Amino acid sequence: MNIDNAGSVDMAESHDTTARLLITCPDKPGIVSAVSTFFFNHGANITALDQYSTDPEGGTFFTRLEFQTLHLDIGKKVLMKAFSETVAKRYDMDWRISYSADVKKVAVLVSKHDHGLLELLWRWSRGELPAEISMVISNHETLKEAVLGFGLPFHYVPVNRDTKVGAEQQILTLIEGQADLVVLARYMQVLSAQFVSQFENRIINIHHSFLPSFVGADPYQQAHDKGVKIIGATSHYVTSELDMGPIIDQSILRVSHRDTVQSLREKGKDIERNVLARAVRWHLEDRIIVHGNKTIVFD
Repeated sequence: MNIDNAGSVDMAESHDTTARLLITCPDKPGIVSAVSTFFFNHGANITALDQYSTDPEGGTFFTRLEFQTLHLDIGKKVLMKAFSETVAKRYDMDWRISYSADVKKVAVLVSKHDHGLLELLWRWSRGELPAEISMVISNHETLKEAVLGFGLPFHYVPVNRDTKVGAEQQILTLIEGQADLVVLARYMQVLSAQFVSQFENRIINIHHSFLPSFVGADPYQQAHDKGVKIIGATSHYVTSELDMGPIIDQSILRVSHRDTVQSLREKGKDIERNVLARAVRWHLEDRIIVHGNKTIVFD
C-alpha cells in the first residue's frame, strides 16, 4: 500500500483480486450451495461469506460473499451474465458484484465543523479508507487550508436562501463523474429531493444525535433541555425525508447532570467522527444492504 506526497493511497497493490457479491432474495434451501458451487466451477476462491435470514421459514435472505478473481476461467461480463442466468433468476435474486480494484470516488461536503472531515482525511491518508477522495466542497472557506494540506481539491460554494438551487447545481456539476459516494461531514444544509434522487443510497450523513430522538437543529441543546443521561450519534443514508433515512451505525456515551451544552458537544464530536468513519468504510467495502428503510450491515 503506497501513500504519495499528497496523501493519496494506492489500494490496488493488495486488494485488486478481491470481488464482492451482495444478494437479497426470498429465503429457501439451496441458495448457499448454488452460489458457492457456481464460483467453485469458475475457479474463484471464496474467502469470506456472511449471511442472514429474517425468518427460518419464508423470510428474506441476505448474503455477502468475497471471492478472489485471480484464477477465474471467464471474464467479468461473462461471469455476471452466467451468474444471472444460472443462479440469480432461479432464486429471484436482487444482486450485484463489485471489484476492489474499481476504487470508489468520494466527494465530501462540509460546513465549518472539522472533526468529521479531518477524521476521514486522516484515515484516508493512512490507507484505512479504500477510496479516492476526489474533492471537498464547502459553503464556507474555514477549512480550505486544512483540506489543501492533504493535497485535495477544495471548492467553495456559498449557499443562502436565494442561491440554494444554483448552489446545488454547481455542486452537481463539480461531482459529475467524480463521486460514487457523497459524504456529509456536518454539511449544515438540507439537500433537495432532486439532488438526493441522483444518489440513492449513496449519500451518507452524520447526525449529532441518537436518531430518531432530537432530529433537526441543535440536538445537543435539545438533549440538555431534556436532561438526558445518554448522548449518541447516527450515520444514515440521506433520503428526501429529513434525518429519516436508513440507519447504518450508531454509538452512545453516558453523560450526567454536570454536563453543559458545550461539554455535550465536545463529547459528541468523538462519537460522531468514529460513527461516520465506520459507516463510510462499510459502504466502501460493500458491507451494507439497504432493505426498505433498514440496513443489513455485515461488519
